[in-house]
Amino acid sequence: MALDRWIALVILAVSLSYGYTAFFLMDAGLPPFMRFNPIWPSTFPKVIAVLAAITSLAILLGFEKKPAESDADEIDFSRLWDYNIGQAVFLLALMAAYALLLRPAGFLLSTLLFIVIGAALLGERRFVILVPVAAVAAGGVWYLVQQTLGIYLSPLPTFLN
Repeated sequence: MALDRWIALVILAVSLSYGYTAFFLMDAGLPPFMRFNPIWPSTFPKVIAVLAAITSLAILLGFEKKPAESDADEIDFSRLWDYNIGQAVFLLALMAAYALLLRPAGFLLSTLLFIVIGAALLGERRFVILVPVAAVAAGGVWYLVQQTLGIYLSPLPTFLN
């Protein structure tokens, strides 16, 4: 079985367990007055679980479009070190560092650094364009979450708040 189907199998297992939790366990603790609401706290997790299960089943059953030459896209495990594994590992470490820096460094600074360092790692070299775009993206997301959704997201480092 190809690597994409193994990954789809894992995603299917995770989405089924997530869906079971969303459909059967999350709604049990709802207060009685919330049971009459049209949208419950479990509505979005239910949608995500169903869509993920359908998508992973489509990949597992082979409904996705087959490439003209299927051998060209397959991962050759004998040449595994020829791929950019260091780049992928560094991106994973960058994601973990971003999650750990959100509170101490604040949302704006940590998001700006994450976008700039991640894009530079992936090959972007036009920093004159990259830094303003990352700043606008970080500021835009912060504004939408803070003002539109009303969720407090600390924009500045903790020592400045």
